[in-house]
Amino acid sequence: MASKLRDDAATALADVLFDGMTIMSGGFGLCGIPENLIAAIRDIGTKGLTVISNNCGIDGFGLGLLLAEGQIDRMISSYVGENKLFEQLYLSGRLQLEFNPQGTLAERIRAGGAGIPAFFTKTGVGTLVAEGKEVRDFDGELYVMERGLTADLSIVKAWKGDAEGNLIYRKTARNFNPMMATAGKITIAEVEELVPVGALDKDAIHTPGIFVDRLFKGAHFEKRIEQLTTRPKVTAVEGAA
Repeated sequence: MASKLRDDAATALADVLFDGMTIMSGGFGLCGIPENLIAAIRDIGTKGLTVISNNCGIDGFGLGLLLAEGQIDRMISSYVGENKLFEQLYLSGRLQLEFNPQGTLAERIRAGGAGIPAFFTKTGVGTLVAEGKEVRDFDGELYVMERGLTADLSIVKAWKGDAEGNLIYRKTARNFNPMMATAGKITIAEVEELVPVGALDKDAIHTPGIFVDRLFKGAHFEKRIEQLTTRPKVTAVEGAA
């Protein structure tokens, strides 16, 4: 069996990218995003992308890098409120956007990975979300039909991985990554730690290696905080009151 290991993001993406493709990108805000792979896609210059992701990063980081280079034509997302460039591009008609309730987006991705072409949900009935979609009555309640999502490429970020592609995500980074890993025709993972085969607790593996085609140890992770919020510092005098 050919090795799944690659030296870096650029070699992992070799002969995979093409203009006009659909990419799923894991992460929630800036947590658990495949930042090395995103930067490599930026450097390679692939254009006309449809990107499926919970959000589009922030200005100058995460998927915001691809947005700034004009590489994304369409986003399928649930939250885009942290990116000013995104707002400008969307309002000027230069960026297409398909909004999804967050749970619906997660289930559409899970369904796509499970081979389920569509499902019905109550979320969005009677709103703009349901426009143009089939609405059906089940037991006296209305449900809107949502299609499962798949992609030409899924890029995910994990805490630990082994040479067979088994992955473990850490805490909040276990967000959209596991389900996206199942829904791409090709799945590439970047990991913080690359461990020997057999070193991972089999009962703790979140993504089995059968879903992962290539992986590499990330060269650099910034782990930025999207919105830094702290409590006001209380002085000794104030605290004694």
